[in-house]
Amino acid sequence: MTQTEPDVRSRTFSWSDPSLNSAQLGRRGGLELLQAMSRGELPRPPIMHLLGTGALQAEDGRVVVTLEPQEYHYNPLGTVHGGVLATLLDTATGCAVHSTLPAGVGYTTLDLNARFLRPASLASGILTCEGVVLNRGRRTALAQARITDARGALVAHATSTCMIFEMPESKS
Repeated sequence: MTQTEPDVRSRTFSWSDPSLNSAQLGRRGGLELLQAMSRGELPRPPIMHLLGTGALQAEDGRVVVTLEPQEYHYNPLGTVHGGVLATLLDTATGCAVHSTLPAGVGYTTLDLNARFLRPASLASGILTCEGVVLNRGRRTALAQARITDARGALVAHATSTCMIFEMPESKS
């Protein structure tokens, strides 16, 4: 027996070919790449379209990403799913690390330790996630991120370790 969902809503979105940005990795440093995305000179990555994130601001070792909660972010309890918040935290920590990397050097998340302090919902207003690099070495970097709601209340916090590596296509 199939149940019909009342008040079904739909959402469509589009994105640019992600290879447009990855082709820039050997030519531009992380900060330059992120700033070009924030200015609209390069497309935002598909994940940002999927989540529906807002502004992206980047400076050396620091990134701010915003998200206005929507119903499509909700879990069965009617609050923003923890996976959405974790993705926002991972984006901010990873991009903060990326902002410190030269051209031809990449990163990947090794771990993400998140703590959720309060639920987020439409009533939370715009969520602001700030990621900062705490320490960067040759092979790893440690970053943290904080999500605050429109009132400035802390919603979630995370630390992340990222592995730093030379991109294969940039080797001589």
